[in-house]
Amino acid sequence: MVSARYCLDVPPEGAGQRLDRWLGDVVADVSRSRVQKLIRQGQVRLNGRICQQKNDLLQAGDRVDLDIPDPVPVELAPEVIPLDVLYEDDELLVVNKPKGLVVHPGAGHASGTLVNALMAHCDRLSGINGEQRPGIVHRLDKDTSGALVVAKSDRAHRHLQAQIQAKTARRTYLGITFGRPRAETGTVTAPIGRHPRDRQKMAVVDESKGRHAVTHWRVLETWPHFALLRFDLETGRTHQIRVHAVHLGHPIVGDPIYSSARSKLPVKLTGQALHAWQLSFIHPTTGEVISVTAPPPDEFERFLQRARC
Repeated sequence: MVSARYCLDVPPEGAGQRLDRWLGDVVADVSRSRVQKLIRQGQVRLNGRICQQKNDLLQAGDRVDLDIPDPVPVELAPEVIPLDVLYEDDELLVVNKPKGLVVHPGAGHASGTLVNALMAHCDRLSGINGEQRPGIVHRLDKDTSGALVVAKSDRAHRHLQAQIQAKTARRTYLGITFGRPRAETGTVTAPIGRHPRDRQKMAVVDESKGRHAVTHWRVLETWPHFALLRFDLETGRTHQIRVHAVHLGHPIVGDPIYSSARSKLPVKLTGQALHAWQLSFIHPTTGEVISVTAPPPDEFERFLQRARC
């Protein structure tokens, strides 16, 4: 079975590009390595013929068809993993996801995920995102902690998803950065797409190769080498805050992908010092505004205490 099918015409600016690179750039949320695997599997046709050569050069007007098959089912099993539940009712729950916990099963993470924990905690979860991501309305990176809303019913899932798309759901993060911006507040409006050389990373790219992304920021505290910033998301792209922080010139401390040690850290960190601090949305059935604050993890608080000394 095919979960997605793309029928694409190569524009003039695509002429001369490799097939795998071009597809990786124009198909959202599909990495170049995934494209290469699909090419090997015969899921790509060039001008009507199966093409298994990833480095074929394209010409303007070429027709490229890409089929993305349904994911191979992973046997999901409930696992008793402690959850920090911040809010819960019959329609949804909000958890404070710890650092190191993957949200849903995937390559290299068939078990031990938030989904496995939710299956043990809840009698039911929404099925809109398929069997592998029950209840998952939005994601947090593995090493980003904080508030994450989970839908128990399809009705709640659709309502929450619509709020995120309409920007009525509010998501606020705390992040510790290297150095501090000169201004007290500002906005980064810069499209995000796959890094042109490192396909495991995202980057600020040209509008034609990325997706619109907006992050509002405010300086809360500063120290000689670091600053505490508040980030408010207007969009929700992969690694958005981490990439926009680099674009701002002040990467998130401890980020293993987008920053390197510029100063000696007062506390050892496991991953980036980024925390989904506050989450607010309209309840799908009652219409009540639900506002939840997730306490930062201990290492985040220790860092702040040491920096303040």
